[in-house]
Amino acid sequence: MKFDLAVNLERIDDTVSMVDVKNHTLEMVQIADKHGFNIVWAAEHHALEMTIAPNPFQILTWWAAHTDKVRLGTAVAAAAYWHPIKLAGEAAFTDLITGGRLEFGIGSGAYQREFDRMRPGLKQSDAWEYMQESLPVVRNLWSGDYAHDGKFWSFPRATSIPKPVQKDGPPIWVAARSPVTFDYAIKNKCNVMSWPLTRPFSEAKLYKQRLEDAINSSDRNFRPIFGMMRHAAVYEKSSEANTYISAIQRILGQFENLFKNLDDVENGFPKAINLEDLQNRDEYNADMLEENLLFGTPDQVITKLKRYEDLGVNNFIYYASMGLGHKEQIKSLNLFCKEVMPEFKN
Repeated sequence: MKFDLAVNLERIDDTVSMVDVKNHTLEMVQIADKHGFNIVWAAEHHALEMTIAPNPFQILTWWAAHTDKVRLGTAVAAAAYWHPIKLAGEAAFTDLITGGRLEFGIGSGAYQREFDRMRPGLKQSDAWEYMQESLPVVRNLWSGDYAHDGKFWSFPRATSIPKPVQKDGPPIWVAARSPVTFDYAIKNKCNVMSWPLTRPFSEAKLYKQRLEDAINSSDRNFRPIFGMMRHAAVYEKSSEANTYISAIQRILGQFENLFKNLDDVENGFPKAINLEDLQNRDEYNADMLEENLLFGTPDQVITKLKRYEDLGVNNFIYYASMGLGHKEQIKSLNLFCKEVMPEFKN
């Protein structure tokens, strides 16, 4: 099993400077590069301080200039926000200037609040259709001249300038949870990344079963790389857990605000909903979070990871961003690199 890192530039409030956020994020990426992580992933989000990522390709270009070997992925480019010609060109240019290190992740997008501003009138639940139209268009543009007449985009003959430097284009990843997206990924020969949020290991097993169902029902004879993302924190003693649990609970309160589209966001900072007031508050119980997420001492984390390895996860994505202090994030990642990763070298 290989290891990837997902890390955001994030601010929970304005007490932390953007310069410190920038420097910290780059340090996390450089630690991943030094210790042999496979891919570092950058998100796309708009007008939200908790995920500062207006252009994931620009972030990857920045990281590329300060790393040597680690590959660079978009997790994910939100298809509905991009004209396919621009998306193909931005991705190809990133592949060119990073020396062929791009991993191209594409998805639907997360929050209705963003769609209301970036694609007014589009429901988040319908955005998968944009992703499914965009992806083959991007591939065709990477190959050469192509004209398109689709449901969402139409344009005369054009091509991607520049072209990717990787033969046949960068590896393509699709963010999937629903059966229809797993089917689409297999049909289009894309790798798959899934995120069970805070749900139990049974949710990861469900996604693996949906992947197997999609493979078995397809005639493509294709098995993708299967990536699984979880929030992760490694600490030396179990007594330290509360620091990490409290941080993720605060972030989850902000996520609930965005998922429910309450529009209670001031100057880019979502107000955190009181988790005690939620009907599904059991999902945020401290004991449940420590059990379900990749939280624990090195030995506990190794035991948890072996379950994912046995499940058939090829790439485990260590999701570092969760409102934790910079010092604690660095400490956790270093412990993971030095105490956990050696158990999986073979």
